[in-house]
Amino acid sequence: MTAERHKSAVQPLSGCRVLEIGSTVAGPFCGRMLADFGAEVIKVEPAEGDPVRTMGKQIDGQSLYSASIFRNKRLLALDLRRDEGRALVRDLAAKSDIVVENFKPGTLEKWGLGWSDLSAINPRLIMVRISGFGQDGPYSHRPGYGVACEAVSGLRHLTGDPDRPPSRVGVSMTDYIAGLHGAYGAVMALMMREKTGRGQVIDAALYECAFNFMEAWIPAYDKLGFIPDRTGARLIGSTPNNLYPTADGSWIHITAMADNLFRRLAKAMGQPSLATDPRFAEHVDRNENHAALDAIISEWTSGKPLSELEAILEAAVIPATRIFTIEDIFNDPHYRARQSIVHAPDKHLGTVAMAAVVPRLSETPGEVRHAGRDVGEDSRSVLQDVLGLDDKVIDSLVHSGIVAERDTAAAGETR
Repeated sequence: MTAERHKSAVQPLSGCRVLEIGSTVAGPFCGRMLADFGAEVIKVEPAEGDPVRTMGKQIDGQSLYSASIFRNKRLLALDLRRDEGRALVRDLAAKSDIVVENFKPGTLEKWGLGWSDLSAINPRLIMVRISGFGQDGPYSHRPGYGVACEAVSGLRHLTGDPDRPPSRVGVSMTDYIAGLHGAYGAVMALMMREKTGRGQVIDAALYECAFNFMEAWIPAYDKLGFIPDRTGARLIGSTPNNLYPTADGSWIHITAMADNLFRRLAKAMGQPSLATDPRFAEHVDRNENHAALDAIISEWTSGKPLSELEAILEAAVIPATRIFTIEDIFNDPHYRARQSIVHAPDKHLGTVAMAAVVPRLSETPGEVRHAGRDVGEDSRSVLQDVLGLDDKVIDSLVHSGIVAERDTAAAGETR
């Protein structure tokens, strides 16, 4: 599916201006979520480009990662190390609804761009502050990399196999979790501003947003002293819910926690008596005897190829699936039918495939208008449209290195 403008020009965040001065993943993902639903997002990055442009894969010198995470944004290249660059950010914040940043706490305050500085000139401003450990507390000064914050959250301790060190998901998971919380907070603050006329700060700490996903184990430790550990593909307290081997050397994940699902699974396996076995009849019993049950299910799945297992379990209405690779996803009929992958226009590459906008709104859906652009590609138009600067002033800013345009940034960029 090629991304096209939706017939309705009105989207949930139409008319909302967002100034994104964050970098790498968490801040830009928060901005991307807002841009997908119609916000005018102005991303500020240095002339050498945001570090995310060096992450992931490249093609012909073009960053494929930035094509997605910078989609729908206007890109302005500024030198924030200089007073004149910071003055432009201050002027833009005065004309914005939301500022998204993910600098180390205290950095913006040193630059005169902290909450007290910006809210003084724009009381309606909403500021999304994404950091590793929050804006206060004894860890707030620490570098806030996602994987480190994931470790502090407890989430990483649960990831992987029990006989090996903790593993990690192959994406910047905690950055995405925090970016999503930041966008959610920004929209709530917009709603509240309609009532009060005032903006506010959203403090989204990476470790805390990831800790929010530890929901099941917080009261379990508080009341029982229970410390969950890594269980591989099995989910603690949900049985059966595991990965099982197949006859053709593959794997299938089967989830049949509920009693009615387990009865259907037992019947599909040709072993209906399992559903009345005292060890497995009720979910609490299955949890206590998970090793024995997993061994029985593994013996059954090991005797059949993956495709046959999928057919049997689908017919029995049992949640089960193979583990998809990205190649499987591109070839999958369900992804295709729902147009879950869109192809955004890109002036260098023609189009770039990326995830469609989610969640899906029935009346005012988001859209992908274009892929992420070059460093400084929108510098001049942003300064003209938003701040009303004329070409002569902008030329002076470019000449002095305060502002970079596409041509002046090209030497130091990777996209």
